[in-house]
Amino acid sequence: MARKFSGGALIIASHNQGKVREIGLLLAPFGAAVTSAAERGLAEPEETGTTFIDNAILKAKAATIATGVPALADDSGLGADALGGAPGIYSARWAGPEKDFGAAMEKLQIDLGASENRGAAFVSALALAWPDGHVETTEGRVQGTLVWPPRGDRGFGYDPMFVPDGGAQNFGEMEASAKEAVSHRTLAFEKLVAMCFKRA
Repeated sequence: MARKFSGGALIIASHNQGKVREIGLLLAPFGAAVTSAAERGLAEPEETGTTFIDNAILKAKAATIATGVPALADDSGLGADALGGAPGIYSARWAGPEKDFGAAMEKLQIDLGASENRGAAFVSALALAWPDGHVETTEGRVQGTLVWPPRGDRGFGYDPMFVPDGGAQNFGEMEASAKEAVSHRTLAFEKLVAMCFKRA
């Protein structure tokens, strides 16, 4: 039986304001008093895991140990089929210390080269950790196609070059509500809600 979040303070263990905004909106109905790791002045732990789940757990545990309150972490990224799933868990690192996702998207396009296989998947792993060490995890995945050049100024990260299967717009062009309806993070969050949350 999964542990239920009982309300009150909750840390979103991220310094990515795009992620914090998306997760904050998803948490709104559940009575959580949300702050981010950045707002709390927490350091970003080194992501040494070999999977998205590993890194989500690592970040959630670091935040809950530092604050003494439950923490929710996301580790997510883009995997290109033609590149064997790269950049995958290294998606953020491809953007470098300056978080330059324009450069990261250019690197992805160069690495794809003339490949006709433009299939890709966005993956989101969520970990909800408590100070006593208990952790619940879920994962969501959305398949799509990579386009070039990037389009749109909504979203963040690799969104401007990812069109979800069945969609006409990429994640960088979609309204936030349209992206939320189909995103990998929403899929992971829906699983987590079913396990651990109840509406306030």
